[in-house]
Amino acid sequence: MAFLILAPSSRTSAWEKEIRKAEPDLDLRVWPDTGDPDDVTFALCWKHPPGVLNRFSNLKCIASMGAGVDHLLQDPALPEVPIVRVVDPSMARSMTEYLLMAVLFRMRQLDRYWQDRLQRTWHPRVPEQAASVRIGIMGLGQLGSDAAQAFFSLRFPVSAWSRTPKTAEGIDTFCGEADFAPFLSGLRVLICLLPLTDRTRGILNRHTFEMLPDGAYLVNSARGEHLVEEDLIAALDSGKLSGACLDVFHTEPLPREHPFWGRPEITITPHISSLTNPKAVCPGIVDNYRRMKSGLPLRHLVDRQRGY
Repeated sequence: MAFLILAPSSRTSAWEKEIRKAEPDLDLRVWPDTGDPDDVTFALCWKHPPGVLNRFSNLKCIASMGAGVDHLLQDPALPEVPIVRVVDPSMARSMTEYLLMAVLFRMRQLDRYWQDRLQRTWHPRVPEQAASVRIGIMGLGQLGSDAAQAFFSLRFPVSAWSRTPKTAEGIDTFCGEADFAPFLSGLRVLICLLPLTDRTRGILNRHTFEMLPDGAYLVNSARGEHLVEEDLIAALDSGKLSGACLDVFHTEPLPREHPFWGRPEITITPHISSLTNPKAVCPGIVDNYRRMKSGLPLRHLVDRQRGY
């Protein structure tokens, strides 16, 4: 039984080191040096070439290097074997820190103070109170739940919207299409943490923005494909949205000629809101490898129909 790392566009040395540390005797192979394809039973993947996994006739499990699995499910020839994903508390903490930074930076008007600094202008402004800024989080999984509780602890009013009914202490929860407009209606900040599926692709669009109060602020740290980019530009031009903080994009790195670079209302970060730490997640990945070998239930299984 061989364990394959299949991540052509990523540096894998840290992953190799941590996987070997967790399982020293492992038959570890790294794409494209797969050896005999029939030996491979477990594949750890990130943005693999479509169709390539069908080369491994004895494959029994596919693991994602990250919390998202859209990069796997986009492969129309994906083998019908179990898929598992990363669930790691440190990723949730990292995401929450990023979202707090994005909201507090905007709320305390540090973007405007930065412009004042460039112009050498001294212009104090009265800061907004957290109680007057309702935060709306789309997605109430591990990342969304952690972020919602952090904002609540700082006395922001918090709403959350999810596909299925969920509850969280102190959070106003909404679910399904019928609740979407009521969820959006009172928000000052809209945060997207949804998994990328056929139902959520393009959900940050003109119709969604129209249901927000004028001057709302957008934070997207889920996937670039959630956002209809031209609709964001139009919403900024009309004043419907006052700005956005974007960590994810349709094309990454963001092309130098992209119009987002020229918009001072848009804060751009290079997909760093919640990076996967191999040291933190590899023990869990190797545990699933051992479970596969022993015929035990796998942890953090993905529902292909839901897409997460």
